[in-house]
Amino acid sequence: MTNLDILREWYRRVWIEGDLSAIDTYFAPSGGAEGIMADGQVSAEDFRAFVPAMRAHVREPSFEIARSIECGEWVWAHLVVRATTARGLDPITVTGQVACRIVDGRIAEAYNAFDFIPFFEQAGLLPRDAFLLLLSGERLGPA
Repeated sequence: MTNLDILREWYRRVWIEGDLSAIDTYFAPSGGAEGIMADGQVSAEDFRAFVPAMRAHVREPSFEIARSIECGEWVWAHLVVRATTARGLDPITVTGQVACRIVDGRIAEAYNAFDFIPFFEQAGLLPRDAFLLLLSGERLGPA
């Protein structure tokens, strides 16, 4: 199995199927994922809470690997994530990138770059054009 295959299986089993037991299959116990939460690394244990929290906002998620590069232990992928909103049937489409180092068939470290603002806009949890509103100095909640 290539590193890209491992990454595909991670997204299929954990994110699409919601199989939290697969986290231990594809993510090293000492592994960490940067770039998801502002306050640091996400561990395997953190994914057990994070995955269901994100999946609660969508139906029928899918991940397309639009581009990828493998080099030794490393795999980089440009992802297109599609789903429909949990509250209705409105489409959600966001993109992101991930670079992972895979050791012994598991993700040992990952560096993520996803723009969650469009995700939450399309899910109806932020106003449309939230980024532009914030750039203009608008506040979206209490100061």
